[in-house]
Amino acid sequence: MKIDVLTLFPEIFEYIFGWSIIGRAIKDEILDLDCINIRDFSKDKHKRVDDYPFGGGPGMVMKPEPIYDSIQSIKKDNSKVIYLSPKGKVYNQKLANRLSKEEHLILLCGHYEGIDNRIIENYVDEVISIGDFVLTGGEIPAMVLIDSIVRLIPGVLSSEDSYMEESHYDGLLEYPQYTRPREFRGHLVPPILLSGDHKKIEEWKKYESLKNTYLNRKELLEKREMTTMEKELLEKIIESNNEKN
Repeated sequence: MKIDVLTLFPEIFEYIFGWSIIGRAIKDEILDLDCINIRDFSKDKHKRVDDYPFGGGPGMVMKPEPIYDSIQSIKKDNSKVIYLSPKGKVYNQKLANRLSKEEHLILLCGHYEGIDNRIIENYVDEVISIGDFVLTGGEIPAMVLIDSIVRLIPGVLSSEDSYMEESHYDGLLEYPQYTRPREFRGHLVPPILLSGDHKKIEEWKKYESLKNTYLNRKELLEKREMTTMEKELLEKIIESNNEKN
């Protein structure tokens, strides 16, 4: 996969080129990641990329010409241009899965009060938000997309199971995880995980996953097509929770 980031602050991304899974993906030539400075495409002698908004209002707006030229410098037939903005659709695992199948992503990072809307209307394929809050620019959201997408590319993780059991991949939150020692300051690992009974362990994982989702993100369950077993487990979870309350 090829990912290009269009930004006014390419130096922010320097660390992730060698960081963890992303760094290994680049080293193994599974990922080609580049950052392009939008300011390099400014024709202003002072390299300005922003101006006052028509109609008035606070702050400055990024001008269309440098953004357009930066997009065109790398855009190909298989490119998908994504603008990171709180105005976009909220990012989730389903979106990450879809984007991980693209050949070339161009991530456009806005700044100031945003970018000239003519770019969004005519040269952007998708507008994505990482949540209902405002950040200084699109750089941190771009990093979120890169990290969540790259780990889904075949060959990046050592095993497909590494991400298939994570929170949100199958629409549920992940079950609790434990490691050595078996006892920590009087707190024990659940005995079922030490039993060696793989069938019961899988049932426990499913139960705990459903419980975490029910207690913390009920809306995820409303979107899920439940199996008969999951419905039965959820009934037990609801009954147990009602008894506690």
